[in-house]
Amino acid sequence: MNLLSLCRRAAGPRHAFLLLLAALSGSLAAADDGVLARVSDTEVRVDEIRASLENLDPAEQAALARNPALLNQAVRALLARKIVLSEAAAKKWDKNPAFAAQLEKLRENALVEGYLQAVSQPPEDFPAETEIEAVYHANKTALMASRQVRLAQIYVAAGAKTKLDAVTEQLDRPGADFAAIAKAESDDRQSAAQGGELGWLSGAQLRPEIRGAAEALAAGQTRTVELPDGWHILKALEVREARALTLDEVRVPLARRLRAERAQANRQAYLSKLLEENPVVINELALAELLPPAGP
Repeated sequence: MNLLSLCRRAAGPRHAFLLLLAALSGSLAAADDGVLARVSDTEVRVDEIRASLENLDPAEQAALARNPALLNQAVRALLARKIVLSEAAAKKWDKNPAFAAQLEKLRENALVEGYLQAVSQPPEDFPAETEIEAVYHANKTALMASRQVRLAQIYVAAGAKTKLDAVTEQLDRPGADFAAIAKAESDDRQSAAQGGELGWLSGAQLRPEIRGAAEALAAGQTRTVELPDGWHILKALEVREARALTLDEVRVPLARRLRAERAQANRQAYLSKLLEENPVVINELALAELLPPAGP
């Protein structure tokens, strides 16, 4: 049972993605002339795929971390895109009037959005520390760290009831070493190598089927959960109870949120001022003629 299929980890997939990217960077260094893949006269270079990976949104990065085989698909998709681009250029598709008009609309939208973002940005020194502190204290009761359990497991695959009984018997012995038994017996070899340890997890990061059992554990307690894929013998190594987050823990995300809110307010104020300085006149009669006739 793969570790990432057991828990939906908030930081885990991102960390795994960074490890994957680091490994990729090392392995690609040996790529011939920087070329990662080639089909006919079209090629994908190392720097292209690395840039594509870094530009993925967090959900896509997490998916890639869970399934590195998707990297092969990503390279194939990039090759296909480049082939289509080459064919479109050869047929002078960019000269097609309909496409040229669409391209111009995209250019205009990008220009408007980029300019609005530039004129809406708050000053570099915003927000001040006093503003961050005020927001923190006003929302302190909502800024909570969830209860977390430092969890370990011994996984026994479905159908191996005899093995489960043997493992349970070992765990019931006085002085039983959970980590040693996990290393020797767990069918999830990834977590077994760590003595069964899965790390610190909140309830939201766990599969719903085991969430209740894991959250009910006190430090040192174990519980066995049977799922269709087999048995998960869970142990709470440590527990962190829910607590209020400190100002230091939330300072950066609070500042980021305040900057985003101020930028949005600046954007609306700028647009309002622009319309005041450039009064809009609309021919309401002509506008009404554009509407479809009302139904019966």
